[in-house]
Formats: sequence, C-alpha cells, structure tokens
Amino acid sequence: MAIDQTTASSPMSSDEGSHRHGPIGVILDVAVRFRWAIIVLTVFAAIYGAFNLVRLPIDAVPDITNTQVQINTSAAALSPSQVETQVTFPIETGLAGIEGLEMTRSISRNGFSQVTAIFEEGTDLYFARQQVNERLAPIGASLPEGAEPTMGPISTGLGEVLMYTIEYEHPGGKGATTGGRTGWQSDGSFITERGDRLESEVAKAAYLRTVQDWVVAPLMRSIDGVAGVDSIGGFEKQFLVQPDPARLTGYGLSFDSLIDALEAANLAAGANFVDRADEALLVRVDARLGSIADIEEAVIATREGVPIRIGDVADVEIGGDLRTGAASLNGEEAVVGTVLMRAGENSRTVAAGAAERLEEVRASLPDGVVAEIVYNRSSLVDATISTVEKNLLEGALLVIAVLFLLLGNIRAAIITALVIPVSMLMAAVGMNRLGVSGNLMSLGALDFGLIVDGAVIIVENSVARLAARQHREGRLLTLGERLTETRLAAQEMIKPTVYGQAIIFLVFAPLLTFTGVEGKTFSPMAITMMLALASAFVLSLTFVPAMIAVLLNKKLTEKEVKPIRWAKERYGPAVRKVIARPWPMIGAGVGLFTVAVFVFGFLGSEFTPQLDERDIAVQSLRIPSTSLERSLAMQRRVEDRLEEFPQVDLVFSRTGTAEVASDPMPPNASDAYVILKPRDEWPDPDLPKDELVGEMESALGGLIGNLYEFSQPIELRFNELIAGVRGDVAVKLYGDDLTALTEAAGEVAGVLGGVEGAADVKVQQVTGFPTLDIAFDRPTIARYGLTVEEVAQSVAIALGGRPAGLVFEGDRRFDVVVRLEDATRDDFDQLGALPIVLENGVTVPLRTLADFQVVDGLAEVRREQGRRLVIVSANVRERDLGSFVEEAQERVSTGVDMPPASFIEWGGQYQNLQEAQARLTIVVPIAFALVLLLLFMALGGWVPALAVFSAIPMALAGGVFALALRGLPFSVSAAVGFIALSGVAVLNGLVMMTAIRQRLDSGMSLDEAIADGALARLRPVLMTALVASLGFVPMAIATGTGAEVQRPLATVVIGGLITATALTLFVLPAIARLVLDDGKEKRSWRQRWWDRLRRKVTPEERKELRDVT
Repeated sequence: MAIDQTTASSPMSSDEGSHRHGPIGVILDVAVRFRWAIIVLTVFAAIYGAFNLVRLPIDAVPDITNTQVQINTSAAALSPSQVETQVTFPIETGLAGIEGLEMTRSISRNGFSQVTAIFEEGTDLYFARQQVNERLAPIGASLPEGAEPTMGPISTGLGEVLMYTIEYEHPGGKGATTGGRTGWQSDGSFITERGDRLESEVAKAAYLRTVQDWVVAPLMRSIDGVAGVDSIGGFEKQFLVQPDPARLTGYGLSFDSLIDALEAANLAAGANFVDRADEALLVRVDARLGSIADIEEAVIATREGVPIRIGDVADVEIGGDLRTGAASLNGEEAVVGTVLMRAGENSRTVAAGAAERLEEVRASLPDGVVAEIVYNRSSLVDATISTVEKNLLEGALLVIAVLFLLLGNIRAAIITALVIPVSMLMAAVGMNRLGVSGNLMSLGALDFGLIVDGAVIIVENSVARLAARQHREGRLLTLGERLTETRLAAQEMIKPTVYGQAIIFLVFAPLLTFTGVEGKTFSPMAITMMLALASAFVLSLTFVPAMIAVLLNKKLTEKEVKPIRWAKERYGPAVRKVIARPWPMIGAGVGLFTVAVFVFGFLGSEFTPQLDERDIAVQSLRIPSTSLERSLAMQRRVEDRLEEFPQVDLVFSRTGTAEVASDPMPPNASDAYVILKPRDEWPDPDLPKDELVGEMESALGGLIGNLYEFSQPIELRFNELIAGVRGDVAVKLYGDDLTALTEAAGEVAGVLGGVEGAADVKVQQVTGFPTLDIAFDRPTIARYGLTVEEVAQSVAIALGGRPAGLVFEGDRRFDVVVRLEDATRDDFDQLGALPIVLENGVTVPLRTLADFQVVDGLAEVRREQGRRLVIVSANVRERDLGSFVEEAQERVSTGVDMPPASFIEWGGQYQNLQEAQARLTIVVPIAFALVLLLLFMALGGWVPALAVFSAIPMALAGGVFALALRGLPFSVSAAVGFIALSGVAVLNGLVMMTAIRQRLDSGMSLDEAIADGALARLRPVLMTALVASLGFVPMAIATGTGAEVQRPLATVVIGGLITATALTLFVLPAIARLVLDDGKEKRSWRQRWWDRLRRKVTPEERKELRDVT
C-alpha cells in the first residue's frame, strides 16, 4: 500500500488531536466538516472564473514593445544633414531630462525627422506622452518654418491588426462593362459618381485615395479600441494649376500673381441680413471655386482691357500631391489602409470589429471600387490559441487517463481532474486583474500535470488510507469514520504538499525579475503559472478533501492496480540492492550530470524560438537614389514573381513612408506581405517554410537592382520598434565621421557574410542620395533689384508647389496647388528657363541668377543617445543565434580596424538573449538557495535537504540530453522548462524523504525505513512524474501555429523528469543510506565517514587524520 500500516492504525484520538494544530489543520477540518458549502463556493468561483475567461484579452504573442513615444516632423526643404542639425538635434536635447526617459533614437532623412523617446519599463504611456507634449510646445518655436512636430499614434508593435486595400473592381477596366453613367468607359477613362472624368493614371489613383480618406477611414477610426488608420498609396487629390513658363513670360506674370489671383477668386463672405416683407433673409456671398472650369475662369490680370485668365497661362487638372509612399496589390496600384489598435486592447476583438465594419462600409462604396481584407491578425491569433487549446485539452486528457490507470478508482481520478479546469478558471480572474493577456506565452506553459501534483498526493494517500481502514474494519466506513480518515490522509501529506507547491511556486519567481523585452515575454508566463498553482493549492486544501469526503463512499479495494503491482515487484529488489551498495548508483548519477555539462556546451543558444506567423514579409531595398515611381515599378515585378508560387494566396506591398509614418521607409525601400494559402492547399504540405523562403530568394535573385530581407509581419515590426533595426543581429558602429564609419561597416558586413548561418546581411544606406543644389549668384540677384528670398520662393513654388486655396465638394476639401508639370520640373533646360519677374515686369531666366549642380549627399543619419551610428544587420538561419554572434564577434575584432573615437555594440535579438542570460545567472542561484532553505524547513536538517536538492542537477541533465537529441538550442523558453522541472523533481524527492523520515521516527531500522518508504511512495512519485510529463507531450509533438515556441519547454520537462524520477527512485535512497541516521547510531554521519576512512589507512595516516579531527 501507499502508506505504512503502522501509521494507518494509530489511535484515532491522537491523530484527531494532531490535525487541528496550525492554520492548515483548521482549514482541512473546515473543508471536511462543511464539505457541501466548500463545493458550492468552488462552483461559484468557477462560474466567476468563466466570466473572466470570456473577457480575457487574447493575442498571439505578448506585446513586447517598450514604452515609447514617436515624434515625427516634416521639413520638406531640408536635406538629411540639415534635418539632423535643425530639427532632430533640437528635439532630442529638448526631451532630455524628462522623468523616466531611458534613451532617444532618431532617423533624419530628406525632409523628415523621427525621434523615438524610449522610457523605463513601468512608465505609464499616457504620462510619457503628456511629458513629451509639454516639451514639444517650446521646441516647435525654434524649428524651421513649417516644421511642426507631432506625436505618433497610441499604438505598439502589435498595433497593425488589420490591413485592407481599396482598389478598382476591374483594374485598368479589364473585363468591366463600359459606357455607363459612371464607371469605366470605352476610352479607358473612369467617371465618378460626381461626374468627374478621370483620364490620367494619377487621377485614377487619387480617386482611390479619396475614397479611403473620406469614406472608409473615418468609419474605421470610430471602432472601439482603434488608435488610428494609416493610409498609403494613391495620391491625395489636388486641383493642380500647372503654369506654362513661356506663356507666363509672354504676359509678364509671376507665380505669385497666379497664387494671389486664385486666392482672390476663392472666397465666401457673409453680408448680414436684409428685410423683405417682414422676413429676414441672410445675405451670403459665395464666390468659392467648385470645379476645374471655375479655376480656369479666374482672372489674373488685364492687358489693355482684356482679362487674362488662369486657363490662358496654365493647364488645370485633377492630380495628386508629391507623394512619399505608394502601395500595390498583385502588381496593380492600390491604396492600403492599416487599422492601428490602441495599446493594451484585445487584438482579436479589435480585428474582428474592424472586419465587421469594413463589411458594412462596402455597401457605401462607389460603383466599381471594392475594399478587400489582405491581412487579418485574428486569423493568426485564432490559429495560435487553437494550438494552445488543443495542447491543453490533450494534456488534460492524458493526465486524467494516467490518474485513473494508477489510482484504479474513477471517482478519485475525477476529483483530481476537476482541479484542472477550476484552477484554470480561477487563474483567469487573476490574469484579468493583473492585465495579463491570454497568448502563446502565458497559456502555452501551463502544464496541468504540474498544477495537480498537490492534489495527486492527497488523493492518492486518501485512497490508500480509506482502503486500508475498510479492510481493517471489514465493512463500509461510516460517515464519521470516512471524514476522519479523509482529514488524517490530507493532514499526513500536508507537509510535502505545502512545501512542494511552495517550491514549484518559488522556482517561477526568477521570471518575474526579467525586465525589458525578456520581461514582457516571460513574466506573463510566470504570472499565469503561479496563479494556476496558487489556485490548485487552495483547491487541494479545500475542494479536494471535501470531494473525497463526499464521493469516496463506496467500497475501495486494497488491491493495487496491476501497473503499480508490477512496478513494485521489480522496484523492491532493485532498491534493496541500491541500499546495500549505494556508491555505484551515486557515481552513475554524478557521471550522468558530468556528461550533461559537457553536452550543454554544444547546444548553442537563442533568445526564444521564433513564432511561425504563417505569412512572410519581404523587404526590398534599392540604391538610395531610386525614385518612388521607379521603386513602385520594380516592386510590382517582385510581386509578380512571388505570385508565381502555388503556395501564395496574394501579395501586397507598401513602398516609402505612409501617412502616419510610424514606420518611415525611404522611397527606395518596399515591404511586401506574402499571404500564404493553408498548408493543405500546398502542392507539398510538408515543405518546410525555410525551404520555401530559400526558393523565393532564388526566384527573386534574377530581378536586378534589389536587395532582399525575409522576415514575418509581426517580427519585422517588433525588431524595428524595439531595437531600431530589422534583423536578428545588429552591429552598431558609433562615431562622428560617417564616411569612416560606413567604410568600417562595409568591412563588418563582409566578415558577417562569411560566417556560417548568415543571411540578409546589409549595411545601412548612409550616402548615395544625389541632390540637385541650386547655388544663387547673390551679386547678380542684387544687380537685378531682387532678393534671394524672392528667387528662392519662385523656385520653391515651381518645383515643390504652393497651396492657393481649397475646393469644397460637400464635406470633402481639396487643395488647389500651383506647381510646374512633371515634364517641366524634370527637365533641367526648362528649369533653367524658369522666368523670374522683375519690378518693371521684365523677366529673366533662372539660369542667369543661379547655377545647377548635382552632388552626392547623405541618404539618412541615425542617432542613438545623441551619437551618430551606422548599422549592419543580419538574420541567422539554420544555426543558433548565440554561437553565430560569438564567432562573428571574434572575426570582427580581429579582421576590422575601427576608426578613431568609435566603438561597436551588438544588438537585436542577441542583446535580448544576453540580458536574459545575465539576469538568469543572478536570480536562479538565489531561487535555488531559497528552495534549499524551504527543504531545510520541511525536513528539519541540512543533510536530508541537500539529499533532496540533488534531484535538481539530475533533472537538468535529462533536460539537456532531451534538447540535444531533438537538435534544439538552449533558449529562455528551455530555461523556463528547466525551472518547472526543478520544482517537480524536488517535490518528488520531498515526498519520498518525508516517508523515509516518518519510518525512521517510528523505530524502523535505516535500511528497512528506506526500502519501505521508497516502496510506499512509488505510486505518488510515478504519478506526479507521469502527469507532469504527459501534460507536456502534446506540446512536444505539436506542429500547429506556435508549436515551435512551446517545443523546447516541453522537451526539457519530459526529458528531465525521466532522469529526475530515476534519481528519486534509485539515487536518493542511495544518498539517504549514506547520510541519514537510524537513531541507534549516536555518531554523526561525518564521524562515521571519518571512521570508514580510518579503517583503510596506514598508522601514519591515521595519526594525521586524528590531528585533523
């Protein structure tokens, strides 16, 4: 039986008196006496937990974005170096000293600055934004004219929950019905619902953007939980007034006169009221421009009484702004809208709400225009949570099956199994209160076998005691006898239960000390596990005894189940041999651990396994001087090539910077989102994703002029926001001389490219962005009676455009912009002929007043903490991250000479790994020391405590072997497995050592106490090990979305429990034989040790030993 008969038959009076001592005894007494009340309270707790579980925020992964505020500033007239000095630097220095500010990071590009203020963990995001906003007010006054800093949306790296496209139902009119009142016409034009005929490609793209900005986006912004809607693609609609320089010269007109005329012709005024027949009429003067015809009829000036109209000197058409970003879908121009979720919201709920709203919006779209969802986060969330749910359900069923198999009593198995769902529901209450979302990390580490260990011990002992008492009495027990035995069974196992659960609880505490990315990744896991453990512990002391008292009222057989009998028949002789000769078994355990330490050195390391998001993100990079339109054309070819793969469902891209600019890309960069079909629709469903990526990389290699980087949508966004780079490894070269840094960065990239496992190695593009410099001849300008400002304004209007009023179409408003047509702007000869009007009306060409020259300028300037830097980034494939970086660091340190006053830092995912490992090396020893202290308190001595503690290295050895067999590197996920493993291993050792000590105290000899105690606790040790390991089996073999993140953790626990159980059953009895005292021997174990040594030494050595002792 599972307990010794001596204990079972002890007088009831003394037992009943003992159980009432201490708060735990009182709790057990109340649980059994008021069993029905306890059961009802547990049901109510479960119902409340179910209510909280439904409201629990759900996402695929925890949001690991640090607390940051982005400040975006547009300054169209400035070059990257001017943006750095006149915009970025003032903002960085202005933010210095804000409470909680950890660091600043910035990008300065042509006409654009982004400063990211990163705050310490725990800083409230809204407090941070308020502090930044207060600093921006005085900073704005010192910036160049027109540069207005604005804060980015209240969103995070998980914010992009839904992307949709606005496109023509029949792009280019292919397959469309033509000739209707609206829609496509036979000549290729498109007529809008207002009757506007769109003939140019720009006008057609502008119409799509108008639908997005004025129809779709406002409705999508009103969804609860949405921080904003980011738009990219098409053109912001404008009424373009494109002057002909020759005609302007002929009439002696300037750009300024054109703008003045448009503003004068576009006004609305009120003229109070007039009375007519006692009725008040509001007088309204509405001379606003409403169409292209109105603009063309506006009068600029008169010559000899003849009016000169806008249409006489300029062409007016519907066009678009000079855009900085574009989008495409399957090779066609499109507009992409991105729904940004507010920080802290439920991504599945927000994405589902956005999808529903888009369905409603479709009904209000103009004929011929459609809105389609191209990326929906909820599908990834659903797939990930489905994997977690499947693993948890299968694990729970395996646990229940093992419980029934080993207990041999279906009612006892049900009691233990009920702890699983109830503890999960109770944990959901705490998760909601602490703001922990349900995701792959928080729910994925739950092992129901681990959670019910305490209940298993109590139920197993209760079944054994009740069966023994029934056998002794020869009848069914009365209610009073049953209640007494239930209390005594629980009381007897309370010490290993309380201390064992406390130890498992404690080993998860190190994860709570993580900060930064690793803290956001793994703290939710620890919190959820600790909540579930605490809930299960409370249930073990209350609900489980109450249910035992109610349900175990039938005849219980004393005969053990066959698997346990079979195990005991073989274990008994084996453990007696171990007790007789303990040293070989101890040596085997030490040898096993030594080999494990050696194997661990070859495992490699990574931060955490990367979640397979199912979809692929491909960044395409061209030379910095590539124009946006050229990039867009090249990107369409990339899309066409990717679409040829049968595994691909659709491809859409974003090129350049979007409206919100939370992820500012230069015009030469594009992000393609490759949405894959479900695997069962692939020609080869077993094709690994890495191989598919390799095939895509080879297929794209034939497209000249592109450099590619493969990633995943969420991963790409996280890397960019957290580390400022898109890659697993970032080599940051800090210094002041960008030219020297760029040269050194090229050398570093060459070294990285030669390291095995390197992929997508690239250097930040610092230079290579050509600039057309217009150098004014100041003496000549002064000689003509002009000022530099007047000439510069004329150039700015001609090339960049100048707003000259608004055109209203209902509630929509569009700029009227004066700007040269593109053909003239791009022709240097025509640009040189640009007329500059003198005071007497005579014009002179611009080339007379200025020189033109193209110079090679900076593409961008990046800064961190006020220092310039150049970044080399790389991804790592088919190799662990830790060993890759170690080899790369060694090669870079010996093969690259850094410029003076510069230094290197290694960042990206590797930085997260380093920080996590540094934290673990501090907190894990502290946690283990506390575990040892708890064992000392439980067992009353350091010697038995250390004996039980020896289970940990043995358990770790099994985990290492399991990782090595499966070819998995050591990661923080695996470290969590080692942590969970340590708790179970110590719990089993504690159960067995407690049994041995009880028998010694009852007067048994040492050898008999060890053998009998080990046999008595064989069943609970096997049960706790089996339920804990089998609970992880579904995670270890799962292949669904997110399985790769759970796999190392499950592998470690299963492998470790094999060796830990072997230690508990064989090595621990051997150690106990050496270190425990049977009570008859008055000498301590140290004295007996020296005596053994003395029997084997010479007289001279014996004298030296006597001196020592």
